[in-house]
Amino acid sequence: MASTSFRSRRIVVACGLVVAFVLVIVRLVNLQVMQSAELTVKADRQHQKNVTLEGARGTIYDRNSKVLAMNMDVPSVFGVPASLGNPGVTARNLSPILHVKATELEKKLKQEKHFVWLARKLEPEQGRRLERLALDGVGVVMEGRRFYPKGPLLSHVLGFAGMDDRGLEGVELRYEQYLRGEKRAVVLQRDALGRAVFPKGLNEEGAAAGHSLTLTVDEVIQYIAEKELDEAVSRSNAKSGTIIVMDPKTGAVLAMAVSPRFDPNTVGALAPDRWRNRALTDTYEPGSTMKAVIAAAALEEKVMTPGSMIYGENGQFSIANTVIHDHEKSGWITFAQMIQKSSNIGAAKVGMALGEWRVFDYLKEFGFGDKTGIDLPGEAVGLLRGPRQWGKRSLASISMGQEVGVTPLQMVTAVSAIANGGVLMKPFVVSEIRNAKGQLVAQTMPQAKRRVISSDTARTLTTLLEGVVTNGTGGKAAIPGFRVAGKTGTAQKVDPRTGAYSSTLLVGSFLGYVPAEDPRLAMIVVIDEPRGEGWGGVVAAPVFRRVGEQVLNYLGVAVDEPVKLAMAGLES
Repeated sequence: MASTSFRSRRIVVACGLVVAFVLVIVRLVNLQVMQSAELTVKADRQHQKNVTLEGARGTIYDRNSKVLAMNMDVPSVFGVPASLGNPGVTARNLSPILHVKATELEKKLKQEKHFVWLARKLEPEQGRRLERLALDGVGVVMEGRRFYPKGPLLSHVLGFAGMDDRGLEGVELRYEQYLRGEKRAVVLQRDALGRAVFPKGLNEEGAAAGHSLTLTVDEVIQYIAEKELDEAVSRSNAKSGTIIVMDPKTGAVLAMAVSPRFDPNTVGALAPDRWRNRALTDTYEPGSTMKAVIAAAALEEKVMTPGSMIYGENGQFSIANTVIHDHEKSGWITFAQMIQKSSNIGAAKVGMALGEWRVFDYLKEFGFGDKTGIDLPGEAVGLLRGPRQWGKRSLASISMGQEVGVTPLQMVTAVSAIANGGVLMKPFVVSEIRNAKGQLVAQTMPQAKRRVISSDTARTLTTLLEGVVTNGTGGKAAIPGFRVAGKTGTAQKVDPRTGAYSSTLLVGSFLGYVPAEDPRLAMIVVIDEPRGEGWGGVVAAPVFRRVGEQVLNYLGVAVDEPVKLAMAGLES
C-alpha cells in the first residue's frame, strides 16, 4: 500500500515537472519568437537615445574660391539625469566651464528625462576642459557652427546663420534650401544602469553636407570698397555710407559695402538695424544723379541734343508758386553744360519738355518703382508715384531727383544700362551652386531685362557724362589715365521734426562707370548725412576715384592717354 502511494506521488511530481517544463518552453518560444521584434525595440529604447543632428552647412566662396563662410566642428554638451548621483555637484562643476548659472544647470539635470542639452556649440577649449573633467552622466558631441573667417568683410551680403544652423539674413537666408545639410540621427548609448552615454557612429559617414555657393563678389574689391567707405564715413562724420561695384555688362555684383559694418560671428548683442543691408533696403531721394536718366530720355526722344540751348533764368525759376534755385547763376547754356553744371533749372525744363508720362515711362523702364530682382532678401521697391498722383511741381521736382525714392542698387543698375549700351541687366550675387561632391547644380547666366535706350543714345550720353568729370561738378572723381563718365548728386533730406527739406541733412553721392569707352566697372558711392560740406562732388566723388583706381589696377586694366572732352565739337 505504501509502495503504491509513493509511486502515485512520483507520477504526480513528474507530471508537474513536465507541465512546468512545457510552460517554460511555451513561454520561451513566445518571448524569443513571437514577441522578439517588440521586445528588441523596448530594449533599444532603454539603452539608446536618438538625437537629430545635421550635416555640415555648405561653404560660401568668393569669385576666386576664397572661403567667406564655412562650418567648424565645435562641442555641444548633454546630460543624462538618470545616471547622475548628485545633480547639484555636477552643475557646480559645469558652471564655470559653460558660463551658465549652476542653478539653471541643476534644474535641467533634475528633469525626469533620459537626455537634456546643457549647452550647444561651445568654444573648442571648453570642450577640452569638459573632457578632462570626465563627469559621469555628462557627454560631448561635435556639431557644426557657422564661422566667417573674414570677420566683418561682406557681412551685409553674407548675412548669418543662427544657433540651429538656419540662415537668418543675406545670402545665408536667401539660399537656405541649398546651404543647409541633411538631417541625421545620432545614436547615444547607455549601459544597463544608465550611467553613461556614448556617441555611436559619429565618426562614420553621416548625412550629406549642404551645397556650396560661389559668389560674383571679389574679396579684394570688397576689401578696397569697405576700407575706402569706412574712411570716408569717418572723415565726414557721416551717419552711414554705401558703395556698390558692378560689372555693367553682366549685372554681376563685384562688391557691396555698407558702413558701419558688423561681424557675423558675434551678432547676438547687435540691434537688427546694424545688419540691415542699406544698399538695397533703404530708399533716398537721389538728387542730381537722376539727371542722367532724364538726359537719357531727352536724347532718346530727340527732345534735346548736346547743343540744345536752355535758359538758366539767372539761377531762379518760379513754378507752381515755388522757386527752383541753382547753386550758380546761368543765362543761356547748352544741354551738355546743363549736365556738367548739374543745373536744377535746366533739368526741370528738360522734364517739362518731355512731359509727365514720358518721364514716368522712362523711369519705369530704367527700373525705378520696381525691385531689381537681385538674389538677396529684403529688397525695397522704392517710391515712384504715377502721374495722376503728381502735384503741379512734381514733374520739375522728379526731373531733378526729388519726390522719388530709390535704392543705391536701383541707381547703379540704371547707370549700368547706360554703360552697357542701353541694355538693362538683372543684378546678381551668386554665380554657381555645387553639391557636396562638387557637381554643378545651378549656374547664373547674365540676364538682359530689356533695352531702355539705343546704343547711339548711350554713346552720346556717355560723352556728356565724361564732361561732368572733365569740366563739371565731378572733377574729384577723375582717375589718371582713364576716361570716367559719371554724375554727382546732392539731395536734401526731409527733417522729421519740421516735415520740410533740411539744409543740413544731406545725402551726397556719385554715380559713374570706367573706362567710359569700354566699361569694366559701374559704381555708386552714397554718403548719408555728412557733416560739413555735403556736396556729392566733395564727399562721394573722391571715394569713387580711390576705389576705381585701385580696382582697375588690381584687374590689370590698361591705362589710356588722358582724354579731354572736346565740348566745342559736341555743341556745334
